[in-house]
Amino acid sequence: MVRFLFSLSLAFLFVSTAVSAQEGYAGPSAALVTVAAAKELKDDTPVIIRGKIEKFLGGEKYLFSDNSGNIVVEIDDELWRGISADQNDPVEITGEVEKDFTSVEIEASRIKKI
Repeated sequence: MVRFLFSLSLAFLFVSTAVSAQEGYAGPSAALVTVAAAKELKDDTPVIIRGKIEKFLGGEKYLFSDNSGNIVVEIDDELWRGISADQNDPVEITGEVEKDFTSVEIEASRIKKI
């Protein structure tokens, strides 16, 4: 009986782990792109950009650049999580394109030093 219950609990653990691995967001994933390419993408497109933060623009906005150009990036204060970066530090920003009639920005969901 104990062996049966042990086998049953292992089977349940396996099934629940397999089910939870399939849960969550399954939409398009972010692709690594240049700033120039990001500017051409549709609104709300997930992206990853690599480069440097050139300067603080105020609020939660920063000027970000790579070899192809620059773009404004909005980085919420809580995303920094103890990261300190200046214009010499390469960073990777994951986020999505925010496009309106007059501008294109990236709204960051994650930032890390690389």
